This record gives sequence, structure tokens and C-alpha cells, in this order.
Amino acid sequence: MRFAERWISCTVKAIRDVAPAIREFVLRPAGPSVENYAPGSHINVGVFIDGRPQTRCYSLVGDFGPDGYRIAVRRAADSRGGSLYMWSLQPGARVEISTPTSLFEIDWTRRSYCLIAGGIGITPILGIAGMLNRRNAAMELHYAVTSRRDAAFLDELSGMLADRLIVHASDEANRIELDDTFRRLPPDSSAILCGPLRLLEAARRSWTSAGRAPDDLRYETFGSSGLLPTESFRVRIDRSGREIVVPENKSLLDALNEAGFEVISDCQRGECGVCAIDVVAVDGKIDHRDVFFSDHQKGEGSKICPCVSRAVGAITVNTLYQGDGG
Repeated sequence: MRFAERWISCTVKAIRDVAPAIREFVLRPAGPSVENYAPGSHINVGVFIDGRPQTRCYSLVGDFGPDGYRIAVRRAADSRGGSLYMWSLQPGARVEISTPTSLFEIDWTRRSYCLIAGGIGITPILGIAGMLNRRNAAMELHYAVTSRRDAAFLDELSGMLADRLIVHASDEANRIELDDTFRRLPPDSSAILCGPLRLLEAARRSWTSAGRAPDDLRYETFGSSGLLPTESFRVRIDRSGREIVVPENKSLLDALNEAGFEVISDCQRGECGVCAIDVVAVDGKIDHRDVFFSDHQKGEGSKICPCVSRAVGAITVNTLYQGDGG
């Protein structure tokens, strides 16, 4: 496993709404101190959904602080239950969290930086912007939201970045032009992005078209975001004669494991490919929500990362396959 998680007990110290559908939680560890963490880090939080323990991943907001770990949770209509559980918590509640981990692998020595956040994707970007600001690095932050009213932490960002913050509000007809944005960046620039899958895929295409090195685009996406609606779908297990239903609020990985078809996994964010399994047949369409497989592999539709990806209709899988990244 890539991540050897260590879990700690926390108390919900404070709660506040930072946008109409986004709530911030400050989680205070039971131990003597808050563990330091790199900007852009995340934690896993233990939640209960339908009375059963599960985990959800949330980015840490802003800079390290001694009062606790800050996370922000968007109440999503297509939630698998995690956001509803988090929103039910009150100050004083006890939760279990993993210690912070960072996946961004940011090169802090670059000439300039372009930060891009889509909606709740601002959560890890806020801490990264703070670090770059303290280093006096050349940067700009593009914040894509439905409206300014929905933009969490907008006052905090405006105070920090001033005119280096560009808000792209859909209701103001001010969408981000990725091609132009990337084309005018100085050489040796790095772009850092967090947002939904559609934004990430558009950014990857524009970044490549601008002739920039793929490794200079760093990103995270949401495990629940996809190109198709989140709905229940059927999964047939090849050669077993079994068929299971994956409900809206459960991942394919969890459904397979609960049905006794054990699949090993690691990051559970669609990034490492450890959980990948073979797709034998598709009666409908696969919604690839991972960032592990290439566009070509996704087009072939012969493999799926069950930790985040879903389907519309029905698929037949072979759980004996484990991805090799080829």
C-alpha cells in the first residue's frame, strides 16, 4: 500500500457556513498538538452511512494552525451520504480522522504559477496560494464558480491576493478561457488545479495544446464527480452467475467487497489504479471518474477503477484482474 494511514480521534471544535452549500469544520485532535502538514494535503474522515462505518476524503483548508484541522464540506445533491453525515454533526461531536497526506508533489522553485479551482476545489488551493504568497512567487488564481455568492473563502482570498485573484462566475458569463490562460504563461510555469472531472479534462487538453510538459500540470479531482448522472446500476460478476446492484450512495468497490468479491485498493481516489478490474461487457455506458487511465484506455472500456468510476445501465466485470498501469 502507498499510504500507511494512522488514525486519531478528534472533536468538532467549530462549525460555520462559508457559502450557502459549503460548511467549514475545525477538527481538534485529542492529543497534545496538531500535526503539521504540507499545503494541499487531505485527510480521511470516518463517517456513518445507513449505520455502517465508511470513510470520506476532504482537503485541508488554508495554512497549518494550532487550533485544529480545517475542512470544508459541500452538501451535494448526488452525495453518497458523506456530506449529509458531516452536515449532521454539531460542535463537540467526536470523529476519527487519518493523519494528513499530500498528493500534489508541488515544485516550489518554478518561475510562476497558475492556480485553478472549480467550486469546492478551492479547499486545497487556498493553502497552496498562501504558501506561494509568503514566498513572493509570481502567481494568479482562477476561481470558477456558479456565482460569487457560491464562492467559499472569497473574502480571505481577496485579502491575500487582490488582483491576482480572478473569479469566473457562470452567472456573469465570465467562464475561464483555458487556452488563452495557458498560452500566455511564462516558460517554466506550473499549473495546479483542483476541480470536477470536466474542468480537469479540459485543462489537460488545453495544457497539451499549449505545448507544455504534462508533469507541469498538477491536479486533484473529486472522487464523486463524473460526466454522467450518479444513479444505481447493475453489475454482473463474470463466471459467478451473481448480479449485484450498486446504489447511488455506494461505490462499486464497496459494493463488490460487501458482496464477497474482494478487490484490493489503495488511494480510493481514482489516482493509483491498484483497484482496477476488467470489464467483460457493457450494457449501457461506463462513467470513468479516475485520473489513472489514459483517454485511449477509457475509450476502450475494458477496465474500470471501482473506487470512483460508475456506470449507467449494467456492466459485467472480472474482479480477478488488477491493473498494471499498462
